[in-house]
Amino acid sequence: MSHKPRLTPMNDNVTLLSVTGSQYLSEKIATAYGQELGELEVARFNDGEMQPIIKQSVRGEYVFIIGSTFQPHDNLMEMLLTIDAARRASAGYICCVMPYFGYARQDRKDRPRVPISAKLIANLLVEAGADRIMTLDLHADQIQGFFDIPVDHLKSQAIYIPYFDTQDMSNVTFASPDMGGVKRARDYAKYYERNVVICDKYRKRAGEIAGMTLIGDVEGADVILVDDLVDTAGTLCRAADLIMERGAKSVRAIATHPILSGNAYEKIEKSALETLIVCDAVPLKQISPKIKVLSSAALFAKGIKKTHDNESISALFVG
Repeated sequence: MSHKPRLTPMNDNVTLLSVTGSQYLSEKIATAYGQELGELEVARFNDGEMQPIIKQSVRGEYVFIIGSTFQPHDNLMEMLLTIDAARRASAGYICCVMPYFGYARQDRKDRPRVPISAKLIANLLVEAGADRIMTLDLHADQIQGFFDIPVDHLKSQAIYIPYFDTQDMSNVTFASPDMGGVKRARDYAKYYERNVVICDKYRKRAGEIAGMTLIGDVEGADVILVDDLVDTAGTLCRAADLIMERGAKSVRAIATHPILSGNAYEKIEKSALETLIVCDAVPLKQISPKIKVLSSAALFAKGIKKTHDNESISALFVG
């Protein structure tokens, strides 16, 4: 991969641009930041090709391109093309604000002859011209190492902890729905000085859970399951049902990115889950009485301001 020298910003102006699929969130971020979104038009050819057109000068400016790369693939392609457009328009500094970083689950070779897709996406973003990445709750922290540019990995604790601080946490036990999420659950348990339990699952094949075992005691506890994303909701719902079977008083869940594919909404509504709390990095496909959405807009607005002002963002990692 080439590493071409970049311009430094020639002025202090900030332009916020939005990928089409994330317009709903970008508008909230812009409002929280205190300025309007820049003008970005996406022309489409008859065969489906797209051409982002920045309708204002960004020469020498700080440009923040906001866009999650959930499906369809157009969201990723539009992000790459917009980065390239900003670079060719002589933007001084380009930061990709990616509330949800797609393909993050493909971060290693877990079988022969498969790609490490998260690394490929990282390469594409850097090669397109990104100088910095700002994202929320990567599937695995080590994905930051796939980039040869700075990565601001914001944590959803800064969103969830203020919410939980308004509630009684004295009877709470935190739970991880699988072994891979233990650290996330433990971070919350450490903050609130509560216990952690683990749901240990094993699969016959991708998307199909063969069995699950609960490690720890949940008798009489108000349990909060902690995960970074929920896709088919199979693991989360299975864990919730198991926890209630083992004597828990109630079970809720937090999962930053609500992918919610297939019949996930139906599973959640039929499960023992009292509430699923998610962030708005990915838009909900439908409304559910069991799903509550907390906004990440203020967190990203603060991150953008601190990046522009060349200040540390470490204070944003803790609620």
